[in-house]
Amino acid sequence: MNARLDSAFALLPEYLGWHVLLSFSALVLGVAISLPLAVAASRSARLRWPVLAGASLIQTIPSLALLALFYPLLLAVSVLSKATFGHGFSALGFLPSLLALTLYSMLPILRNAAAGIIGVDAAVREAADGVGMTSRQRLFQVELPLAAPVIMAGVRTAAVWTIGAATLSTPVGQTSLGNYIFAGLQTENWVFVLFGCAASAVLALAADQLLGLIEAGTRLRSPRLVLLGVAGLLIGVSLAVAPLLGLGKAGSYVVGAKNFSEQYILAELMAGRLEKAGAQVSRKEDLGSAVAYRALAAGELDVYVDYSGTLWTNILNRKDNPGRAEVLKQLTAELKRRDGVTVLGSLGFENAYAFVMRPDRAKALGVASIADLARVAPKLTLGSDLEFLSRPEWKAVEYAYDLSFKTKKSYQPTFMYRALEGGEADVISAFSSDGRIAADKLVILTDPRGAIPPYDAVVLVSPRRAGDKRLLGALNPLIGKIGVQAMQAANYSVDRDRQKASPAEAARALPIHDGPS
Repeated sequence: MNARLDSAFALLPEYLGWHVLLSFSALVLGVAISLPLAVAASRSARLRWPVLAGASLIQTIPSLALLALFYPLLLAVSVLSKATFGHGFSALGFLPSLLALTLYSMLPILRNAAAGIIGVDAAVREAADGVGMTSRQRLFQVELPLAAPVIMAGVRTAAVWTIGAATLSTPVGQTSLGNYIFAGLQTENWVFVLFGCAASAVLALAADQLLGLIEAGTRLRSPRLVLLGVAGLLIGVSLAVAPLLGLGKAGSYVVGAKNFSEQYILAELMAGRLEKAGAQVSRKEDLGSAVAYRALAAGELDVYVDYSGTLWTNILNRKDNPGRAEVLKQLTAELKRRDGVTVLGSLGFENAYAFVMRPDRAKALGVASIADLARVAPKLTLGSDLEFLSRPEWKAVEYAYDLSFKTKKSYQPTFMYRALEGGEADVISAFSSDGRIAADKLVILTDPRGAIPPYDAVVLVSPRRAGDKRLLGALNPLIGKIGVQAMQAANYSVDRDRQKASPAEAARALPIHDGPS
């Protein structure tokens, strides 16, 4: 427990700094956009409805979806900019998160500001007009000061929403307090989950209280309270962001990872070897499959591990299965030709999708293969990870075996295994290198029709690092040197073992042998 807490505190300066910078920037931008719109909406009933309805519509989009939608949009704009002007920009991380959270913050500010301005007593407006004030003078000297407490109440609400939603920016590559939560859920590190939630809650409460001082100052006409609140916010943001000044120096490498334990371990393994070679390394974790590959091809990641079957079906859109060696050969040539991405080679093991059942349930139903499963599937519940049911691999298996389940449910991988254990799912789409399969004595169903492609774990290098001698020198010795049993043990040490190793500890303990598995 103490070791996990120490690890959480060690990461806090970076995670908190990015979370504060992102939330503060989004809130400032949200206020800057919303106030002029609110003034315009208060002046025109015709404009009021579409402005408020548009902000309300954005609010109905789940924040995680809004964050994810901005990445491909910005990536397309960046590619177009590079082709037209010779310069692109990073579509991963801060920018998509900033834009999404800015939109998400606008509704309470817009609604409160418009209501506050409209709610100014008509007699006060008439008095302002009577003394010869222009429309502009009336707005800044009468209406906005009187509406300020209502506007600040909206800003307070927006701040709390924005700080909470910023924890969801992790899957698009933005470091935040959400890193604790996403990694903690996957590795069953509840200290991390609680730490991330608590840190986000404390940050939201602190921001709300400081903004509350400004609100009270505007209501009581107290410049001192307003100044105290503003000073507190600026000092807090400065202190939180200060640790970020030494991060991301030129020449550093960015190692990517998807959102499960094996990816965290392999990212730490590669990062550790680069750091031993004297390089500075940053990590971008919890990325979706499509986001990770696009980021690598665009040069926003330098290296990450993917799987040949995922690349074969999702990136190349291939439906055939010419065999493990041929898939790797064709994949290596095609990714290099199409995107300039280098497949450094296989680490030596496969992490394939596999349909898995509890032994007692499989025996009772007489199921040993996916073909057997198809016979009883209409009475069963399938549990999958969050991606599987939308992937081509599932469509291929579903078609090959005419699978039709009574119910299909998606889970975060840790809870998928819990669902199988508790009987909420009869069969799950597991991963063959997962140590929990052997530990729980689960049965892997055979695939007699070869519907599931091979899944060699391969190291991918971005086009801009294809000739980087330091990176290649650090990572080439890993090719073909990690066996599936060693990977299963490492995964289990992070996922379920009582000692609960961190991904970095599991990476350091991973034995590197002299031949492929």
